[in-house]
Amino acid sequence: MIWLAHMKTTVEIAEDLFARTREVARREGTTLRALIEEGLQAALARRTQRKTSYQWPDLSVTGEGLDPEIEEGSWEPLRDRIYAGRGA
Repeated sequence: MIWLAHMKTTVEIAEDLFARTREVARREGTTLRALIEEGLQAALARRTQRKTSYQWPDLSVTGEGLDPEIEEGSWEPLRDRIYAGRGA
């Protein structure tokens, strides 16, 4: 047998939010309590997801790699390409 404990508490909720929530509960045939629990579960789940480590997006591109002139590691060809068309 599974025993679930429930706690009673008082929470102040904005009047408009309370009215909209009560209307949704009525329309869906559920209880205010069920909607509040659902909302709390969703809020906690979002916070748990945010605490996971950051995943870098895949920003890779397709192509043929570096130009052989630049791949050799010489600074001059790279510098010439960077500054091509600038200045005299």
